[in-house]
Amino acid sequence: MKKVLYTDFEGVDTVISSMMDNPQLKKAITRTNLYNFWDKIIPAKFKNRSKPFSMMYGGVMVIACENHIVAQELSLYKVILLKKFEPYLKSLKMRVTDLKFDPKKWVVD
Repeated sequence: MKKVLYTDFEGVDTVISSMMDNPQLKKAITRTNLYNFWDKIIPAKFKNRSKPFSMMYGGVMVIACENHIVAQELSLYKVILLKKFEPYLKSLKMRVTDLKFDPKKWVVD
């Protein structure tokens, strides 16, 4: 039996670098980072009752809410939340123009 030598290994840094060239992966990582900032801007009483769900065309961020009451209260905070998001958006070079609060998207973990 012939012995097989594996000598053409790629380093981890090369693999990660090539993965980061994928625009879809970059976009997903940036969105995940943005979603992680949600807990920093949201009032404490809503932390366990709302979470980022997705991004829509035009920079609209969809927020899943526990119920209609939470969605209504958060809609009253919309301008304040968008203002608090600004520094995080600038650091990620993203644009969020609006927040849509949707109780239909809520899934219990």
